[in-house]
Amino acid sequence: MTRVFNFSAGPAALPQEVLEQIRDEMVDWHGQGMSVMEMSHRGKTFVGIAQQAEADLRELLAIPASYKVLFLQAGATAQFAAVPYNLTVSSSVADYVNTGAWSKKAIGEARRYCKVNVAADAAAANYSTVPARAEWQLTPGAAYVHYTPNETIGGVEFPFIPDVGDVPLVADFSSTILSRPLDVSRFGVIYAGAQKNIGPAGLVVVIVREDLLGRARPETPTVFDWKAMAADGSMLNTPATFSWYVAGLVFQWIKRQGGLAAMEKLNRAKAEKLYGAIDSSGFYANPVAKHCRSWMNVPFTLPNADLDKPFLGGAKNAGLVALEGHRSVGGMRASIYNAMPLAGVDALVQYMNEFQRKHG
Repeated sequence: MTRVFNFSAGPAALPQEVLEQIRDEMVDWHGQGMSVMEMSHRGKTFVGIAQQAEADLRELLAIPASYKVLFLQAGATAQFAAVPYNLTVSSSVADYVNTGAWSKKAIGEARRYCKVNVAADAAAANYSTVPARAEWQLTPGAAYVHYTPNETIGGVEFPFIPDVGDVPLVADFSSTILSRPLDVSRFGVIYAGAQKNIGPAGLVVVIVREDLLGRARPETPTVFDWKAMAADGSMLNTPATFSWYVAGLVFQWIKRQGGLAAMEKLNRAKAEKLYGAIDSSGFYANPVAKHCRSWMNVPFTLPNADLDKPFLGGAKNAGLVALEGHRSVGGMRASIYNAMPLAGVDALVQYMNEFQRKHG
């Protein structure tokens, strides 16, 4: 079967080259006579795989030595709880910026463990923009400030890293990490689910400044305690070994493409081409303010919802899949993460033009 262009928001497409490498190594990894999935996570072979993956990620993101890199389980959603577990006491106030669905989920979880101040909320704009930093009402002495740099569902992306002074800045980078260079030193904590730009679902990467370790509440589950996990190399319990291995292959693939500078160039080109087609069509529409449109997740609507089903059917026949918008917002959504080649965006734009000629 010919592979399709997969625009899924996650689990998302993996690079073809990486999939082929996984296939070739699936039964016998480098002459070991077994799959990576069968190896002991504490054996020399897998420990080497894990260490190389961390070294490659550190190189790609230029992560300072004063940060720990953790490869954990349960996805980014688990970190919605792990963040307050590690950085607050019950009387703490944590500041959150609400820019959409994933911000709301993080806020809802944090409220179970500490006091939450919603420092800024884009609700009045129907989450089609991000609040200007000057509008934020931050709490003096807050435990941390949390924001979501890219809202996967709404397609809203911060065009800036907010300055919050000495308060630790915490960010859910699940759907934008590795899409361009990033100044990690601006953050106290970065966390990212793997299933978009890193690898298969089941893994979450946490990058945490060392001075923030050791603050976990006594009741914190051990697997949520960043210091405990860091002390055991993310192997306090059996890790998601296959996802970790694939993540390492993806990091190496990014390095072969030219690193994050090359990813930025490609991702900018893909986004500009797709948004340009939408904006110039007079047929399709994107609801997000232009200055904060996501490079990774591009929602768009047709003139009326009756056209959605034929659009999706025709797209599938053209080898363009997973374009249906999130159930909470409808319409269409094209997720164009690192693994989506420019040819995929070209094919989508060509199909959109053809569909418009028939139905416009």
